Amino acid sequence: MMWKKIALLGLMLAVVAALGEKAASAADTIGVIDSQGIISKHPAFEEAAKQLQQIAKQKESEAKTAADKETEPAEKARVVQAKRVELTREEQRLMEPIFKDCQEAVRVIAKKKNVTLVLEKASVYFGGQDITDDVVQQLKITASRK
Repeated sequence: MMWKKIALLGLMLAVVAALGEKAASAADTIGVIDSQGIISKHPAFEEAAKQLQQIAKQKESEAKTAADKETEPAEKARVVQAKRVELTREEQRLMEPIFKDCQEAVRVIAKKKNVTLVLEKASVYFGGQDITDDVVQQLKITASRK
């Protein structure tokens, strides 16, 4: 009889704990975003993309010219790889401010809408509040202030 009471008490505590967790998680709001869509609508994105295209052409030309001067296949590969690394660094330099602006806009909108977690829209099967358009609008507001 005593074991039944202990088991019943344990079961009641488990139910209360589960309901408490359920109530706490019900207060959480999940937001979803299309990060590629946000980045592509950043006011500076088109200019950065144009610059990257020009830099890529330049690095490709430099790599071809340098590789043509080399006779060893390993050295040709090293020269080409070095130019790829330079291109990657340029891409990071141009895109870093855009990424930072987008992250800040997501934070601002999440705070305004009381969103406690933001996930990539493509990785969410069901649910979540789509805040992509709000983030894009925040980017435009921020850009107009600069």
